[in-house]
Amino acid sequence: MAFDWDDLRYFLSVARTGRLTAAARRMGTDHATVSRRITALEGKLGAELFQRSPRGYSLTDAGERLLTQAEMIESSAASIENEIAGEKFSLSGVVRIGAPDGFGSLFLAPRIGELTHRNPQLELQIVAMPRVFSLTKREADIAIGLERPDKGRLYSRKLTDYTLHVYGARRYVEDNEPVTRPQDFARHPLIGYIPELIFTPQLDYLGQVGDGLAPRLSSTNLFAQFHATRAGAGFCILPDFMAAEDPDLVPVLPRQIELVRTFWIIAHLDARESARIQTVMGFIADEVAAARSVFMRSVDQIDELAD
Repeated sequence: MAFDWDDLRYFLSVARTGRLTAAARRMGTDHATVSRRITALEGKLGAELFQRSPRGYSLTDAGERLLTQAEMIESSAASIENEIAGEKFSLSGVVRIGAPDGFGSLFLAPRIGELTHRNPQLELQIVAMPRVFSLTKREADIAIGLERPDKGRLYSRKLTDYTLHVYGARRYVEDNEPVTRPQDFARHPLIGYIPELIFTPQLDYLGQVGDGLAPRLSSTNLFAQFHATRAGAGFCILPDFMAAEDPDLVPVLPRQIELVRTFWIIAHLDARESARIQTVMGFIADEVAAARSVFMRSVDQIDELAD
C-alpha cells in the first residue's frame, strides 16, 4: 500500500497530546478521522505505534522510533515552506508565545499589539502561565523562561536580569510589628508559591530569605500572590517590575534582601529560518532592552519607596 505522508501529521498530533480528542482539536477535525488515519498508518507500516488505555495513547517502541523521523520530516517541511514562501508570506501566520504570568500579562501584553499593527497578517497568541513550555511538542513557538535550556534542539539568548524584593501592604507594615532583620519574618504570615507545585527552582525564594520559612498563603499564580499582598495578607517576594510602582506596597529590608533572576527567550532551532518568529523575537528583545530600568531597580530606588 502507498505510504501517505499526511498521516504523519495525525501521528505527531496524537503523540504530543496523548488523546484522540485533543489531537482532533489541533487538527481541526473529529476524533474518528484521527483514529482512522492512525489505524491506516499502522497498517501501512505493519507496526503498532500506540498503546491504547483509558488514560490515553502512549507510544510503543516503534512509535518512539517513528517520532524521531516524523519530527525531522516536519522540520524539513517547515524549512521548505519558509524558504519557498519568501518575503511575500514571511510576516503572516500564527506565532504562539509562552511566558510566565507576570511577564506575559503585565509586560508583554500591553506592548505586543504594536507588532500586530505593523503586520496585519501576523496573528499573535500569548499563553501566560507559570509553567515550562515544550517547544519540541509545539506548545509554543517562542518561550520566555527563567532557565536556559541545556538539552533539545533549541537556541536561546538572555533577555534581561530582573530584581525582586520583599513587599508588604503599606497599612500592614504600619499596623504590625516592625521587621528590622530577616529573622523577624518568621513572626509574620508569608505569601508565596505552593512548594510542591513550583515548576522551576528559580521561584523557590523563601529559603534565601531565612531558614525554615514557609508560606502561610500560597498560590501557583503570581497575580494571586500580588493581590493578596496588596490586601494586607502578609509579606511576599515580588518582582520589582510588578510591585515597585504600586503606591499600596512598600519594600521591606531592601538593602538586606535582594534577589536577581533572569528571563531567557527560547525558540526551536527550526525557527532560525522563520522570518515571522525571528521578527517577534526581535520585537520582544527590543522592548525589554528599552525597559531595562523597569526590570533592574537599584537599591537606592527601592529604598526610596519605603520612605
